[in-house]
Amino acid sequence: MEGPISMFPDTPLVMVEDNDLLSEVAEHLNNCAVIGVDTESDSFYSYQERVCLLQISDLERDYVIDPLKVTDMSPLAKVFASEDTVKILHGADYDIVCLKRDFGHEFAAVFDTLFGAQFLGLPKIGLGDLIRHYFGIDLEKAYQRHNWSLRPLQPEHIDYARGDTHWLMAIRELMMRELASLDRLRHVEEECKLVVQREWQGRVFDPEGYQRMKGAAGMSDEELRVLRQLYLYRDGYAKKRNRPSFKVLADPLLVKIARAQPASSGALAKMLSSKSSVGRRHGDALLDCVQKGLADDSAIGVPKKKGTPKGNPKQPEGATKVRLHGRAAERVHQGLKTWRNQLVSSDPNLTPFMVASNGTLKKIAACCPADLDELANVPDVRTWQVADHGEAILKTLEALCKDEKL
Repeated sequence: MEGPISMFPDTPLVMVEDNDLLSEVAEHLNNCAVIGVDTESDSFYSYQERVCLLQISDLERDYVIDPLKVTDMSPLAKVFASEDTVKILHGADYDIVCLKRDFGHEFAAVFDTLFGAQFLGLPKIGLGDLIRHYFGIDLEKAYQRHNWSLRPLQPEHIDYARGDTHWLMAIRELMMRELASLDRLRHVEEECKLVVQREWQGRVFDPEGYQRMKGAAGMSDEELRVLRQLYLYRDGYAKKRNRPSFKVLADPLLVKIARAQPASSGALAKMLSSKSSVGRRHGDALLDCVQKGLADDSAIGVPKKKGTPKGNPKQPEGATKVRLHGRAAERVHQGLKTWRNQLVSSDPNLTPFMVASNGTLKKIAACCPADLDELANVPDVRTWQVADHGEAILKTLEALCKDEKL
């Protein structure tokens, strides 16, 4: 189906809902020098989210591809992996890891307009903010949390979806000129080369994860055992009905029940809002969880440690070794933050993002590198950071690490 809709009267729309048409579109896109890409998922409405819509724009058309109707998304693999076709995304990490997870697509030649906005120091960096900044157009954002798994799609849903890619090519063109004039294009290019390495690190259910709930700290073992039963029940219910856990029962309610340990429906009802449906839907199950928890005498397990932050690239081989730990490392970290903050406050063209994040400074503090090569090999340190701020970082570290007798 091809034809314009309200917001974009001069740009044809191609709805892709079958395998044959996707193959034709992919063949055409593979010959394009630049395209815009975005996805819509159902993360607020399912236990395990999935890509429900894929939007692509070239210089002539907007394409809305429906993965719930197209059964073979592989024709796009060549397009996304091509070094000859620049893929423009905003907040590329999420879209990339989702497309890798659901369809096995790999990426090359990406330009992320979010990085562009950050290195330009723009005060507002959402896609809608950029469209308003460059074109004076306010996009309708009413469907940001729409359930994109629902069909049929309505014209307003399609109009919203294509708006997220329609402007990306023009934004990139304008950004590249500004970034080049500020000598920050190399910064964006490096970040974009790293973002394509990211992999899905989505949630793997941890049966001991209840201990990380806000309010769980300080609970007795008896209360934790009740909380564990409530937590396990919620996950099983959510998985069976394909709903996000937080939409089944909220963490604060589970903690509240685990502490109060109601023994009857009347006691439970007093803990709930009069308008709440929780008692009707889950009352008997929650009371059963309380009794199971009280009868449980098994040990409280240890929650899995949080690993590499979601979506981050793997740490490089040959990384600079950690030299400082504990309070010594924290003192050096605070010293680096003070240096960074003073630098930013003295230069209106700089933001903390353009120097180093707190997380990166923490790793630099722990490693306390002695020269530029060691600094370059600290995990998460970028080439542009070494080039722009390396000497200043080492000078600051020299004094800080000397105080720690390194």
